[in-house]
Amino acid sequence: MAVFIVVCNLAQQTTNMKFEKIHNKGRAQLFQNPYLEMLTKANPIVIWGMYLPFMVGLPWYAARNLDFSFGKIALLFFGGMIFWTLFEYFAHRFAFHWITENPRAQKIVYIIHGNHHHYPRDRDRLFMPPLPSLILATVIFITQYFFLRDNTFAFFPGFILGYLLYASMHYAIHAWNPPYKWMKPLWRNHHLHHYKDEHKGFGVSTTFWDRVFGTMFDLKKEKEDKEKVKDLMF
Repeated sequence: MAVFIVVCNLAQQTTNMKFEKIHNKGRAQLFQNPYLEMLTKANPIVIWGMYLPFMVGLPWYAARNLDFSFGKIALLFFGGMIFWTLFEYFAHRFAFHWITENPRAQKIVYIIHGNHHHYPRDRDRLFMPPLPSLILATVIFITQYFFLRDNTFAFFPGFILGYLLYASMHYAIHAWNPPYKWMKPLWRNHHLHHYKDEHKGFGVSTTFWDRVFGTMFDLKKEKEDKEKVKDLMF
């Protein structure tokens, strides 16, 4: 994802989002400006390191300064993780795959997610880059605080861990074969999303919401194309 304000102001610098085929080498050029282009890339270790202090510090603050019990913190933290999976599903389905005829909006969608479908093996764009990530995280924290007040100090860290696990799972799906047999449906659901139908299979960290909302592939009827799967992996 990219910062929406920056994108709107600089959309004319982006490449056209329309593409005819998936590229298994290289990466999309999102901005002509090299500094803006650099800000669209992220290293997973950097992102994890950036958020670990918040995931530890905010619950500690809740326990020390707000007198939250361990049980309350654990419940809110786990609730934040579960809420992330629903947020992930709706963001992927309706924001990342927003269908619009507006050229500028199309470019924004391409910057946010379309480039990943165009160049699925670009490992530098599987995590949200640091700057837009921090901006969006701040907006989400403020929004959650408006509804949850002090509970946000335990809920938000779980939400962030949910995001980090999602992004790491996404990275793993593109990098390796599933390590356990029971994880294979998750891998196949996402691979089919890429090369069969991008309007299905929106869940990455879980297929639960795809099953609930009827966007899950019928994996028993879908033939597995091992060559196409290989093309989507690093």
